[in-house]
Amino acid sequence: PKLMGAISFFIFFFTLLVLARQNEYYCRLDFLWKKKLRQEQEETETMENLTRLLLENVLPAHVAPQFIGQNRRNEDLYHQSYECVCVLFASVPDFKEFYSESNINHEGLECLRLLNEIIADFDELLSKPKFSGVEKIKTIGSTYMAATGLNATSGQDAQQDAERSCSHLGTMVEFAVALGSKLDVINKHSFNNFRLRVGLNHGPVVAGVIGAQKPQYDIWGNTVNVASRMESTGVLGKIQVTEETARVLQSLGYTCYSRGIIKVKGKGQLCTYFLNTDLARTGPPSATLG
Repeated sequence: PKLMGAISFFIFFFTLLVLARQNEYYCRLDFLWKKKLRQEQEETETMENLTRLLLENVLPAHVAPQFIGQNRRNEDLYHQSYECVCVLFASVPDFKEFYSESNINHEGLECLRLLNEIIADFDELLSKPKFSGVEKIKTIGSTYMAATGLNATSGQDAQQDAERSCSHLGTMVEFAVALGSKLDVINKHSFNNFRLRVGLNHGPVVAGVIGAQKPQYDIWGNTVNVASRMESTGVLGKIQVTEETARVLQSLGYTCYSRGIIKVKGKGQLCTYFLNTDLARTGPPSATLG
């Protein structure tokens, strides 16, 4: 009986030891799995934050969240109509003459470096609170495209906003003047004499995002086309606008003077105006808007 008792006790003790070791093993395994899960969750969260930051750099703040949502399908097309958007095209036309490829400038690399500095300095203006409503659309060579009036409101609310005010046109004018000032600073540092040529127009546009792997936000419409024509037919150092835009700007306190009737490709004959701003300091006003 004593031997059987000893054997039973040994078996019982051994069983407890095995169970304790097994429990310790599962506890450690559970700890490792939880640790791995936390790491994976942190990595996923980091990737999501990185994706969000990247999207917010290429898409407007009110558009980016729609591409981060898990329920979004690749075939979903983001688009939005706006009633009153001011579109700006600002170019540095004489950069084409400045650009050259030679051994001195490393086959054009130094020219591109200067253009990058110009565009980067223009982009810095977007971080200023007073230009928070300005949305950069894209750059095309040495041409900078931006817009105001692109916000999250839509439908009836957007139409009511457009009817109430187009005051953001004034913000765009101030932005254009700031671009000219930035270019003046760059000219002093680089010993160049670049001049800005700006075209403005306002009206309805359609905004949207095209592309899946490399989404790009853009705007379309006659308003955009005419704004581009205002720049391409403009004059160095001046801001050219359409007659309708000139009327709105004058109601905001700006002075516009008539350039007269000009031929605009694809639009026929248009009466255009120049803004009397610091950017357009060459020549006094000849005929104000009536």
